[in-house]
Amino acid sequence: MAAVRCILRTALQHPLYLKHCVLKPLQQCTVSSRCFSFSPSSNVERRFSEKHEWVVMDGDIGTVGISQHAQEALGDVVYVQPPDIGTELTQHDECGAIESVKAASEIYTPVSGKVTEVNKALEDKPALVNSDCYNEGWIFKLKLKNADELKSLMDEKAYEEFLKSSA
Repeated sequence: MAAVRCILRTALQHPLYLKHCVLKPLQQCTVSSRCFSFSPSSNVERRFSEKHEWVVMDGDIGTVGISQHAQEALGDVVYVQPPDIGTELTQHDECGAIESVKAASEIYTPVSGKVTEVNKALEDKPALVNSDCYNEGWIFKLKLKNADELKSLMDEKAYEEFLKSSA
C-alpha cells in the first residue's frame, strides 16, 4: 500500500511522470520518486532547449535527443539524420534532421561540443524516437565544450511551463 501511495504522490508532483511512466511500461521510466526509483538512470537531470531538444550529462559527455512534445508533433518518424562524428557544434546550431510521415524538422544542438557518437539503432529503427525518445531514441552524444551553457537550458518543470505558455 505504501508503494501505491508513493506512486500517486510522485504522479501528482511530477506531471511528466504520469504521462510517461504510468502510461508506459515501468522499465522505460527515468523519473524517480523519494520512495523508490524505476530505472538505473533515476538521478538523470534532463535539460531542455526552447527548440525541444534535450541533453543528459554523464561527466563531460552529453546525450542529445528530441523531447516527447517534439516527437508527438512530428508523428511517426521514418528517418533521422544525425550530425557526423567529429563535427564541432556550437550551442543551438542546426546539426541534423528528422523526417516523419507528416513533417520534417531540423535537429539543433542544445550545447556546444564535439560529436563523439551517433545512435546507429536509428538507421534501422527511426521509430525509436517515437517509442522511447528519452532512452533508446537518443540521437547523438557529444563532448561538452562549455558547461555554463547548461544553465541556459530548462529543467523538466520549467520545460513543462514553457510548453503550457507556448500552447
